[in-house]
Amino acid sequence: MNPSSQPGTPLRVGDPAPDFTLIDDQRQPVTLSAFRGENVLLLFFPAAFTSVCTAELCSVRDSLERYGALNARPFGISVDLPFTLARFKEEQRLNFSLLSDFNKEVSRAYGCLYENWILGLKGVSKRAAFLVDRQGVIRYAEVLENAGDLPNFELINKTLEEMEPA
Repeated sequence: MNPSSQPGTPLRVGDPAPDFTLIDDQRQPVTLSAFRGENVLLLFFPAAFTSVCTAELCSVRDSLERYGALNARPFGISVDLPFTLARFKEEQRLNFSLLSDFNKEVSRAYGCLYENWILGLKGVSKRAAFLVDRQGVIRYAEVLENAGDLPNFELINKTLEEMEPA
């Protein structure tokens, strides 16, 4: 975690991406800084098995070849347990890793955590997108207050296309 980032404050373009290690859907640790040299798309989402999250992540699944051509690796991040994420990934045939931020530390560091969500649920990731370049700098940042909205994938893809190739 980057101690200079203020918890709860959304990060901006040009900020260094806070490093983290989270457990993925295969119960393996994944560390952001291990992907230096690649562009990384971090997609925070509120909850597995919900309609908007499913639509969002399936659209990424269907565009994975394009992300690969742009040397970009997507990761989905939610506060769901790794076991839940594994089942969700399997059922939706997702072809990229889902990371569990069960302890809510990464969502908080990136400024995308609902303190209060729906039905009295607390501490759920907001829908957000961060594009981290090969040097670990944020090149795109979008935090959505309405969980029913989707990130601007057109702008994400345009930003990716304009970034320095590998």
